[in-house]
Amino acid sequence: MKRVPGAPVVANFPPQRRRRRIVNRRSLKVCDENCACLAGRFLKNNRHLIEIIVKLLLRNSVLGIALSLSTTAFASVGQFPASGPTVPGNDAVLRNGVAHAPVNAPVSVKRAIWAANQLRTKPYRFGGGHKKFHDTGYDCSGTVSYALAGAGLVSIPMNSKEFRNYGTRGPGKWITVYARNGHTFAVIAGLRLDTTSPHNPSRRWAPRWQPTERMPRGFEARHPVGL
Repeated sequence: MKRVPGAPVVANFPPQRRRRRIVNRRSLKVCDENCACLAGRFLKNNRHLIEIIVKLLLRNSVLGIALSLSTTAFASVGQFPASGPTVPGNDAVLRNGVAHAPVNAPVSVKRAIWAANQLRTKPYRFGGGHKKFHDTGYDCSGTVSYALAGAGLVSIPMNSKEFRNYGTRGPGKWITVYARNGHTFAVIAGLRLDTTSPHNPSRRWAPRWQPTERMPRGFEARHPVGL
C-alpha cells in the first residue's frame, strides 16, 4: 500500500500476532480464575492460622502506637543543665538548699547534681515525673529519675520497683540508688536526694537535698555501672 505524505502512520499487525494477543488475554483470564480459586481454598483451609496472624498484627500495631506515644517521656541530656556550682574535693556540699558538685567528680555525676538542683522549688506530687521528666511536681522515684536523666544515666522515668533492678548491685563510688517497693532515694557524691526526711518529721515531703543521712535498712542498694 502506497503511503500518502503527511498522513498518519497506521500499524498493521500480522493476523498471527493478533491471534496471539487474543490467546494471551484468555490465558490471563484463566490464570486469574485459578488464582482466585486457590486463594479461596487457602483462606477456607487456614482460617485459624489467619486469625492468629491478624491478632499478632493488631497487637503489634497497638504496641507501636503505645511506643510512639511514650517517646514524649524520653530524655535528652541537652534538656538539663550542663553547668552549675562546684566545690573542691570529692564530696558535694549543700549551701542554702543548692548542692555544689565536687570538681573531682565525673561529668555525669556533676550533671546529676545540677539537674537535681532544678527541683528545689518543686512540690511533692504522687506520680509526678513519670509521664514526663519536666513536670509540675515529683514523687520519690520521679525525683531520682530526673537527676539520673540529667546525667544521661536513664532515658525514661523509672518507679521504685524498677529501681530495685537498676544498674549494678551494691553501693557505688559516686552514686547509689536505694530502692524498695514504695520508696526510692539516692546518695550522690555524699548528699542524699530524697522526698522525705525521717529524722525530721516536721519537714514536708518535697524533692530536695536532705541535710541528714538516712539508714538504708530494708532498701536495695544499686548504682550505675562505673559510678
